[in-house]
Amino acid sequence: MKVKGKHVILSFVCLVLGFMISFSYQFTKDQLSNHKVTDQQWKQENVIRTQLNEQNEKNLVLQQELVEKQEKIRKIEEALANEEQEQIYYNLVEDVEKYRMVTGEIKVKGPGTTVTLEDASYVPSGQDVNNYLVHENHLFKVINELYISGAQAVSVNGKRLSHSSYIFCNGPVVTIDGSPYPAPFVISAIGDPNVLIPALNINGGIVDQLLQDNIVVKVENKAEITMEPLLGTNE
Repeated sequence: MKVKGKHVILSFVCLVLGFMISFSYQFTKDQLSNHKVTDQQWKQENVIRTQLNEQNEKNLVLQQELVEKQEKIRKIEEALANEEQEQIYYNLVEDVEKYRMVTGEIKVKGPGTTVTLEDASYVPSGQDVNNYLVHENHLFKVINELYISGAQAVSVNGKRLSHSSYIFCNGPVVTIDGSPYPAPFVISAIGDPNVLIPALNINGGIVDQLLQDNIVVKVENKAEITMEPLLGTNE
């Protein structure tokens, strides 16, 4: 009885174990069947993978183009920097030329204007004659206005002015850099006549002031004026 009882128990255990193994196998099989990749899914995945590879290749091409464009930009920036440097040098040369014109070191030729100042032809009886003569302050007014208006070079009665020129009255004449000059005084200026002349003739400007001081004024447009360089500088 004991042996039969053991066999019954053992048979029951084997039966349960077999059922569990069978159930586990079937369950696993069903799970695998549910997760099986279909041909359609495989094709879609393959398409996506191909598109991703193509996009990566395009990205590499775009990165290469970006590197090339950055290199072009760098070269352009270098060229611009060189041009700016050249422009700086060009501006310096222009400035040097302007300073040489002012100091009278180089010959200057170009269009411009002349301003002739003369003493009054008539002095009323009992009036001070000095109030009807051209003085250095009259010359200064014209010369300063011409320089302010862009004159490149200025001369008085053929005497070219420099940065160290001096003008003062000396009796009936005006002395310019040590040389005496009588009236009339012809002030010549090289520059744009379309700028110089309107600057002189502006209402209430230099010409009007000179006329109020009884000075005879004549302003003329000149197609060409030539001024030779100064032989020496005045200290």
